[in-house]
Formats: sequence, structure tokens, C-alpha cells
Amino acid sequence: MGILSGLGGLGLGDLEGMDIFEEEEAKKEASVAAAPPKIEEKDLIYDKNFTCPVCGTEFRAKIMKTGKAKLLGTDQDLRARYEGIDAVKYDVELCPVCGYAALSRYFSNLGSAQAKLIKEKISISVHITEYHDEVYSYEQAFERYQLALACAMVKKAKASEKAYICLKSGWLVRGWRENLQDNGKGNEALVEKLKKQEDDYLQNAFRGFAEARKSENFPLCGMDEVTVDYLLAVLAIRFKKFDVASHLVAGILASPSANARMKDKARDLKEQIMAEKKR
Repeated sequence: MGILSGLGGLGLGDLEGMDIFEEEEAKKEASVAAAPPKIEEKDLIYDKNFTCPVCGTEFRAKIMKTGKAKLLGTDQDLRARYEGIDAVKYDVELCPVCGYAALSRYFSNLGSAQAKLIKEKISISVHITEYHDEVYSYEQAFERYQLALACAMVKKAKASEKAYICLKSGWLVRGWRENLQDNGKGNEALVEKLKKQEDDYLQNAFRGFAEARKSENFPLCGMDEVTVDYLLAVLAIRFKKFDVASHLVAGILASPSANARMKDKARDLKEQIMAEKKR
């Protein structure tokens, strides 16, 4: 007997068999049906034409559509997070013929002497993996970053460029690890390996940017002095270099060129340093 069975005696028999929450369920189903389709990675990238400055080959590589991906936030070490895509995977260009690879901002900036070094030490022996997927996997992206770092070393790139590759490589393996964990696909050994690789890359990023700060002119990799100092402070805290971090934070707080938002972030770091020291 339904909970509305007594309505018949009140002349409302048509209502006795109704589902009390039928309207709410209908609204829920309509809402689900009207929801926009899930954003897919393949919809946020496109193939762009490039010309290799080493061998002259014209090729196409995948890059992210600027402005289309929704920014969700930024990690403390400046890694941007987007909805539906890990942008870091698409920031290395790789010539499929000679093996020259570099971050997008540096790909075309190559001198003749550097091109000669790439030909002599990379092109003659490199084996290029062919990709036919709609998107780059983390494995493919990682290979591209390895080649970019190898090429940077061979062409004797500035410390800032090598540091930036290491920083972004650290971001890449972090995204890889998180992706595995979120999808329940990461075995413990692989996750630990990626954690170790992230630390290794970020330690080298710290070393490289610290050197570049002393020997190169700003901006470095598109970052002004305050931003670089903030990044170095974050990395210094990560690796327990608290005196270095404190010095950098003090500089940011005293800098007339640091805006209010950056000074607030520097104060947060100052509190973090104090908390870390007490552990």
C-alpha cells in the first residue's frame, strides 16, 4: 500500500500512485542532458607548421590553442593547471628528421655554430619515435623534453634555458604522476620513480636559475627579477635551503618593483619557512 493510498477517499485517486519526487528526478535528468560535453584534450590542440633551423625541414607539431583552455589555478612553483589538458606536454618542438628539439620560445633562435653542433652530435645518431596519436602521451612528451635538454647541452645554451627545460620537465613528471594516481593506473614503483625524477629536475632548475640570476640579464625565460626570485625561494624551501629562501623573500618584500600580490605571496613563503624550520 502506497503512502498516498488514502487520497482516493478524498476524491484524489489519480494522485495515489504518483512518485513524490518525480518532478525533482525529471529536473535532474534534464540538467544532466543539458550539461555541456566534457572538454577533451584533442579539442584544445592543433597542428602548427614549423621550419627546422638546423636542417630546413618543414613539419607539423601539436601545440595548445592559446586562450581556449580554462585556467584552473597555479601551483606554488608557477606550474599552470588547465581544464582538460596538461599544457606542459605541448611546449617542446621536435624536428622529426634531424632530431633538433627545444622549448617553443627557443626553437627558432639558433645560431649557425649551434646548428653545426646539433648536426654533429645529435642528428647523426638520434632515433626519432614516430607519433600517430591525436594527443601526446606523457611518455611521448617526456621523450621530447629529454631531447630538448640534450640539444640544449650540445648547443651550449644559456643556463636559464637549461634551467627552464628542467623546471618544465619537473612539472611534466608531476602531471604524469598525478594522472596515473587519479586514474588508478600508477603502480607504486612508477609513482616513486616519477617523484624522484621531479625532485631531480627541480633541483637542477634551482641550480640553473641561481646561476642565470648572477650571469644573465633579465627577463629570464620571460620572467622578471621578482618572479625569478620568488620561484627560487619556493624551490629553496622545497630542498630545505631555508637561509637562501629567507634572503630571497626579504628581497622581494623590500623590492619597489614587486606588486602587492607578489608581496602577499612572499609573506606566505615567510610563514612557510618558519613553519618548516619548526618541524
